[in-house]
Amino acid sequence: MESGNNFESTAVRTKALWRPRTRRVALGLGGMVLLGIVVFLLCIGRWLFAEDPLEKAQAIVVLSGGMPLRAREAAKLYREGWAPKVWLTHSTEPGATLGAMGIIYISEDAYDVQVLMHEGVPLGAIRLLQPAIVNTADEIAAASGALREEKGSSVIIVTSKVHTRRVRILWRRLAAGRGKAVVRGASDDPFDPGRWWRTTGDALDVVREVLGILNAWAGLPLRPAS
Repeated sequence: MESGNNFESTAVRTKALWRPRTRRVALGLGGMVLLGIVVFLLCIGRWLFAEDPLEKAQAIVVLSGGMPLRAREAAKLYREGWAPKVWLTHSTEPGATLGAMGIIYISEDAYDVQVLMHEGVPLGAIRLLQPAIVNTADEIAAASGALREEKGSSVIIVTSKVHTRRVRILWRRLAAGRGKAVVRGASDDPFDPGRWWRTTGDALDVVREVLGILNAWAGLPLRPAS
């Protein structure tokens, strides 16, 4: 009987010893997870902003959005002599939907043309790429197709800073073997890679880009809504 009591006492003491150890392990793991989240939040903005070194190219491609910052950056690169042409992508929306309602809409690319000309790019150096685009993947296809058509070896793609990483990934995935893309973020873009969480606009951009990159890595299973 005494030996049974000793065994029970030992088991109770062992449990009592393991409880604080288990608690310490759980706290340690929780701390590591929290640290990982903090590091992710601090670094993800800088990781998303991924520019390539500038080099001479066939053309400068202005992706849709970010008006007028992207067009102004393209004009600056044109004036500096990095490429002799500027290519614009364009979307039929919301122009098509508004047109069906009898509402006149001037497209974004039409404004981009005006910005480019205002900044010193002659009209003859500007080309509107076909076909119309819906998303970044379409823009990559249009730019790489134009590059192959003109038998060029590289283009400079101008976009927003937060969008640069995804553009690079999509070019490698969708335009491999069709030439090189030098991806640049608009220098006047106010996105702050080191403190992106301070504004709702930057935070939403980061979330969208992370989801877009995950979609690209997964093989683009998610398509734009029709």
